[in-house]
Amino acid sequence: MQKYNLPLIGITMGDPSGIGPEIIIKAFTNTDLYNFCIPVVIGDRNILNHVANKILKKEININTLKKPKDAISSKDTINLISISSLKYYKPGIADIEGGRAMVSYIEHAVSMALKKELDAIVTCPINKSLMHASGFSYDGHTPFIAHLTGTKDYVMMLAGIHLHVTLVTIHVAISKVSSLITKERVLKTIYITADALINDFKIKSPRVAVAGLNPHAGEGGLFGNEEEVISEAIKDAEKRLKINIYGPLPPDTVYYRASKGEFDVVVSMYHDQGLIPLKLLHFSDAVNITLGLPIVRTSVDHGTAYDIAGKGIADESSLVSAIKMAAFIANNRKEKLDKD
Repeated sequence: MQKYNLPLIGITMGDPSGIGPEIIIKAFTNTDLYNFCIPVVIGDRNILNHVANKILKKEININTLKKPKDAISSKDTINLISISSLKYYKPGIADIEGGRAMVSYIEHAVSMALKKELDAIVTCPINKSLMHASGFSYDGHTPFIAHLTGTKDYVMMLAGIHLHVTLVTIHVAISKVSSLITKERVLKTIYITADALINDFKIKSPRVAVAGLNPHAGEGGLFGNEEEVISEAIKDAEKRLKINIYGPLPPDTVYYRASKGEFDVVVSMYHDQGLIPLKLLHFSDAVNITLGLPIVRTSVDHGTAYDIAGKGIADESSLVSAIKMAAFIANNRKEKLDKD
């Protein structure tokens, strides 16, 4: 399957009306992806050509193929499996046909990854509301991919060079977070996080920090009791995993300590607790990684950005980082498989 011993990475185009097509073209033309992988776009030839010619004023060479194995390794070529053939295109305007197309890109990419035709997939941003309108009632990429792969337990990791965070709860109202902080949920998140650090990131003895929920990690119950549940989960995890787990630690200092190298990851209790410090440090280059899947999946850490779609000013940094991360994890998994 592989050429030059580089991993084959599938890149889904995302919402055609968002910035996905633009950042894909920029990633191919502004950087040398072929140094570390063989990328294959799953998307729409018409849209890529339109964005390149009309918006970016670039000449691109598209190699259309049916199977990832037919991809060629050439800096000047975009390998493409063209799933849709959209006629309508207006950047920044959600379109139902585009919504169905963006879902089909994901389905095809996951199918190929499960069949080992791709070593990893990288997803460009989609519109969740458009996904629902297209008949798919999932709250985004992650639960949809979990469904497609038959995965029950998975964890979202956001990563940059200086900080890695994982989330116990994700897209829920802040008023519901406290009730969702259970021993089982925290334990599962710690376990999947630690397993990924060991096997996907090749960290033999990971240092896992666990943030508290309340100010000062509850201050001994003065500001809340959720830390008792978190502590129970940490104790059980330490017995099972035999690794260093620290916490629950005060949220106002743990991310600073992790960013300085004291911890390999911070297990965070809710979405904004982990993503605010992460995006403060890595707004342009952060990567979204789904842990616990049977396939390697990374994603850009931003949305469709309808407000700038079609203007030619989108930043491809997060996509490039996501592709590099996917190649890194795919290589580590392959190396482990070869040793086993």
